[in-house]
Formats: sequence, C-alpha cells, structure tokens
Amino acid sequence: MKARTGLTAAICFGVLTIVASGSWLNRVQGQQAPPGTGFAAIPGLKGGQDIFGPYDVVRNWPKPMSDSLPNHEKFTWSTTMDVFAESPNRVFLVQKGELARIDKRPETKWIPEFGPGLVYPVFRLPLRQAGAGAGSNPLDPPADGRPGVDWRWEHCIVVVDAEGKIIEDWTQWDKLFTRPHDVEISPYDPEKNVWVVDAEGHAVYKFSNDGKKLLLTLGTPRQRGDDDTHFNRPTFLVFMDANTMYLADGYDGTRVIKYDMNGKKLMQWGQKGTPPNEKRPGYFNSVHGIAVDPTTRRVFVNDRTNGRVQVFDENGKYLDEWNFGPRPPMDIHSFIVTSDRHLWAADQGTHKILGYDLNGNFLYSWGSWGEYPGGMWGVHGMSTDQEGNFYVAEVNNGRIQKYRPRPGANPAFLVGKPWKGVW
Repeated sequence: MKARTGLTAAICFGVLTIVASGSWLNRVQGQQAPPGTGFAAIPGLKGGQDIFGPYDVVRNWPKPMSDSLPNHEKFTWSTTMDVFAESPNRVFLVQKGELARIDKRPETKWIPEFGPGLVYPVFRLPLRQAGAGAGSNPLDPPADGRPGVDWRWEHCIVVVDAEGKIIEDWTQWDKLFTRPHDVEISPYDPEKNVWVVDAEGHAVYKFSNDGKKLLLTLGTPRQRGDDDTHFNRPTFLVFMDANTMYLADGYDGTRVIKYDMNGKKLMQWGQKGTPPNEKRPGYFNSVHGIAVDPTTRRVFVNDRTNGRVQVFDENGKYLDEWNFGPRPPMDIHSFIVTSDRHLWAADQGTHKILGYDLNGNFLYSWGSWGEYPGGMWGVHGMSTDQEGNFYVAEVNNGRIQKYRPRPGANPAFLVGKPWKGVW
C-alpha cells in the first residue's frame, strides 16, 4: 500500500514538473527576439551579411582627381591621413601629395627569388601599399620613387562635395607641410577655422575657413622637441568647448597638452612608458589619437603601443582604462567620441571599426580587408556628417571612402553624428 502511494505521488510530481516546465519554456520562448535580430545591423534581414555593418558604401566617391583637376590623368589620391566633414557638401581631406595611377592590374607572376610559393600580385589582395609609395615634401630627405613621375607633392589639402568632386584645393600651402596628419574644425567656433596637425613638421596650423589666411602656428615648424614651443611628432587635436582644446603629442612625444583657443598652453600631462605592456596610469607610448566627451569633460587618450585607452578628467587626473584586445593583431590607429556618447575606434590590425560605450563595454564591430569598394586597409581618420554619413581615410589603400546608412539599420550600430555646436 505504501509502495503504491509512493508511486502515485512520484507520477503526480512528474506530471506537475512537466507542466511547469512547459509553462516556463513557453514564457521564455515568448520573450525571445525574432530570428535575425540581436547583432544584425538590420533586424529580421533574411540572407546577406554585415560586411559593411549598418552602411552601404558609396561607390566611386570621391571621383578620380582627373575629373576635377587638369593634368591629373596619370595621378590619383595618395596616403590619405584624415577626413573631416564640415557638412555633407564640404568634406576636407589631408594627404601626402599624389601617387601615380595604376589603371590596369598587372598579370600575376611567380617570384621564387623571394621564397617558395610566392606570387605577385596576390589574388584579391590590395595591389600596393600607398604609404610605401608616397613622397614627402621636397624640402625634406627624398622619398622612394621618382618625384613628378611616381609621386607629386601637390594637393595636400582638398575639399570635396557630396558627389565626391573636388571643389577647393589649397595648393598654396603644400610647401608648408611635411606630413599633414589631422584636419579638424571646432563645432564651437562660429568662424569654422580649420586646424591641421603636421606630424613630421612638428607643428599645428590654424587657417581661415576658406584657406586664404594662416591665422596661428603652434610649435616650431620642422624642429622637434618637448618644451612649450616644440612638439615631437604630434598626431591629433580635439576640442572640449569654445575655449579648450587638447593636442596628442605624439608619435615620439609622450604627453597630452591642454590649450585655450588662442594657443596659450594651460597644462600638460604624460610620461614615457615602457612598451609594449606599460600598465602605469599616465605613462604613454605613441599617443596616437585623442577624443573627449563634453558632457562629462572626460578625455580619452589612445596609448597605442600599449594597446589601451586611458581616460582622464579635463585636468589630467587618471580615471579609467581598457584595452582593445590582444596585440597583435590589434593595432588601433585612432578613435572618435561622437554625439551618441560611444567611442568608435579604427583597428588597422583587424580592419574593423569597433564600437564601445564610454565605460569600455564592447558593443559592435564591422569591416573587412580589401581594396574593393567598402574594404578597408589602414583606416587612420574618421568623421561623420549631419546626415549620418560615415567617412574614413585609409593610409594603406590611399583613399577616403563614404558610407551611407542602410535603410532600416539599427541606429545603435551607426556611428553617431557630430557634436552639436554653434554651426
């Protein structure tokens, strides 16, 4: 009798467990997102993949230089260092002169003299590394190649419109530069003056918006140093507000310098670290990138060789840090903080655009390697415009590219628009 009662109880318990489990499973399944959501840039998309993330690449943008400029049938874009969109119809780029065009891909040939199984060019891979072929200012030591044939030191700053056609060229300043590295306009400046950081020239220049006047020079051009009047290969500039900006100094320097907008030095911080695994706060190796969050007044510094971002308050007090993954392959060229209050980093090691919240939590990434439209190689500078278009400057492919948001794309995966200012 006891055995029968126990068996009955066990059966009842089992039935109740199954019923309860089914009810719980139904609730869980009811909470699950529909197929195709989650990390998909376009929720519910059937087929395809996020090769370009939440964007479509705008092909044939910018137009060939020969479409806009005379005597450019044999020349094209060079090592494009940075891009800045003042508006969708006025986009600045800085580059290391021009490169000779290669209009026909050479026939693949075996090159056993360099090793077994080697061919050039390799199928589907980029044909040349633009940085290796680009020249330099003729006033400096000569570069590889033939000046005037393989490269020309012309059109270091150009402006293109929404269709990708050159509408301005600032050739009057070509001889001023050695390696124009960064171009910026403060969103808080009603005059929209243009700032250019010249890395190898050890200087920062401020121009009028139309490029006709040189208004200010910081540093001592073509002289390196680490005092109040010299830089050591500076890299990027960023604006906190209408009266404050920060300069990353730099490739060989190991400091961040805070200025007012008249170029008066307010303070600096940073010391030389021991690469590649320096852990001490405030120690840098290759200060290659800087960004700010004006809502919290935090400063984000790309401590590139040590593979981390260090976060400071506006006066250089260390607050936080995170890394970008194992190095190699990771190698963050630069990053920006946009109005979505996310940090977007360009990784030339993985050829991806990486998104983080400002506490360092990884959100999303996209990108692939190649010279085809939308492929990336060496993204060095980034910008967005008021319509949400995304621009990249690639030092290795030697071009800038424009990406347009895909219809229906998840807004959380889009690089944020510029910070709102006075223009």
